[in-house]
Amino acid sequence: MSFLLAIEGADGAGKATASALVVEQLRAAGRTADVVSFPRYTETVGGWALGAMLAGTLPRGTSPKAAAVLYALDRMESRDHLLATMAANDVVVFDRYIASNMAYQAAQVPADEADTMMAWIADLETGSFALPKPDLSVYLDTPAAIARGLILKKRKRSYTDDAFDAYEADSGLQDRVRTNYAAMAQAGLLGRWATVSTVTDGASRLPAEIAAEIVALFDHYGSV
Repeated sequence: MSFLLAIEGADGAGKATASALVVEQLRAAGRTADVVSFPRYTETVGGWALGAMLAGTLPRGTSPKAAAVLYALDRMESRDHLLATMAANDVVVFDRYIASNMAYQAAQVPADEADTMMAWIADLETGSFALPKPDLSVYLDTPAAIARGLILKKRKRSYTDDAFDAYEADSGLQDRVRTNYAAMAQAGLLGRWATVSTVTDGASRLPAEIAAEIVALFDHYGSV
C-alpha cells in the first residue's frame, strides 16, 4: 500500500521544491514515488474556479465554506488520478493536501470558530468525499519575510500574471494560516505530523537538506 506524505505550509514555504526533491531522493534510494500537487488548476472544474478566485477574475467574497467545498471538489475530481498514482508508487508526496484547506479557510473565520471550521472540512474531505488521510503530514515552518521573498521567485502560474495572488497578498491571512498549521500539527489533526524548520539562525536552509530531513522522517515512520 502506498505511503501518503503531505508537504504542508503557508504560501512561500517551499512546498513545491521540497516535494520534488523528496521524490528525487526517494527514487535515488530505490523507492517508486511521485508528486500530486493541489489545487490542479487546469485539470478540474474546482481547480479552475479556485484559480479564477485567487486571480481576482471571480470575486473573492466567496464564503470560507464555499471555498472549502471548491478545494475539496478539486481533490474529489482528482480521485481517479490519485488512486492510479497510489497504485503505481511506494510513496505519494502531496504538494498541499487536506490540511491546507483546513488552515486557509479557518484563517478566514473568527478565531473562536476556527476549530469548528477545521473539523467540518476534515469531515467533508475524508468523510463525505472519502479521500484518504495522509500517513504523515510535514509542516514547513517558514518565517513570513523569507516566505514572501520565495513567492517573488515563483515561476509564472497558470492562473495569474500577478506576483502575488489574493491569498499571498494578504499578510494577515498568512500569519493566521501559520498559526493554524502549528495548532494542527500540535493536535495531530488528520493523523501524524512533523514540523521541519526551513531556516537556521535566520537564514534559509538548502532545499536538498530540508528534503533529506523529510525523507528521514519517512524512513522512520514508513516502517512503523
